[in-house]
Amino acid sequence: MKQFDFTPFFQDLDRFFSGQYKSELENEINKSMARPDGNMVRWRKEFEQLPDLELTDFDFNRRQVTIGKPLAENSGIRNNLEQMLRKFSPWRKGPYNIHGVNIDTEWRSDMKWDRIFPHIADVKGRKIADIGCGNGYHMFRLLGAGAELVIGADPSLLFLVQFMICKKYSGNLPVHLLPIGIENMPEMQCFDTVLSMGVLYHRKSPFDFLRRLKYLLKPGGELVLETLVIEGDRNTVLVPDDRYARMKNVWFIPSADAMIHWLNKSGFKNTRLVDVSRTTTEEQRSTEWMTFESLDLCLDPQDRNLTVEGYQAPTRATFIANR
Repeated sequence: MKQFDFTPFFQDLDRFFSGQYKSELENEINKSMARPDGNMVRWRKEFEQLPDLELTDFDFNRRQVTIGKPLAENSGIRNNLEQMLRKFSPWRKGPYNIHGVNIDTEWRSDMKWDRIFPHIADVKGRKIADIGCGNGYHMFRLLGAGAELVIGADPSLLFLVQFMICKKYSGNLPVHLLPIGIENMPEMQCFDTVLSMGVLYHRKSPFDFLRRLKYLLKPGGELVLETLVIEGDRNTVLVPDDRYARMKNVWFIPSADAMIHWLNKSGFKNTRLVDVSRTTTEEQRSTEWMTFESLDLCLDPQDRNLTVEGYQAPTRATFIANR
């Protein structure tokens, strides 16, 4: 696989959308890839050193996204592959199994998948966008569930590299990650389903964000939105003084009722709350593949119902609505 080659994406853009928005997206991708980033220089070199292995089986319907046949335990090539994959840490979203190497990511993203997937429309044959897709874990699960095309957007270059590693070993499938934010996406109005999970509270203008999500959808299309919430009525919104659970870029955390109000005010219809779950240290934790602080250190050691700042501990809700 050619390193960080977006040609397959543009081929699918031609195939599914008659090449619409090609020039706009090509320009945004090129700008993103040209960002000065010393880590990217290193990641490019290390990507080239990944062993070339036969494209074999993959299974996107397991808890672990599983790519390639397992290599012999303690073989030189397997040990080399594991050492190389560790160079692309921290691995935050997953878990993955690549040719027998288990990547125990910070987030058990499969737990979120199990909560949300039963509530969304049948994805078979659908064209789906995942905004804030991380390294693409849920994109691979959607492809495994029968989606015809999955396009993700996330400006993190590390997430891009991790996604491209998975693509290197699984082949040219109709799943693509664009290293751009939603503000760089044209209003394509062509997706059957749009997912956005764990992004809204990072946006300074939630209503602008919701508008952009709406205009990625075709009329009648389905939005799946997951975000932090707090207890309260439709007028309750937390605006943290500084950090929330040690995160410095959290701007607005609404109550579930307020979030429904925001979605309706943004022009969505048939809005419903389908899940509310407290984030646990089973779902988010430090591992050998993500050794930095995680949820455990973000909670009050005396009262695990609170963050270290004294706010309600992270609770996430999922909403579904239609354009």
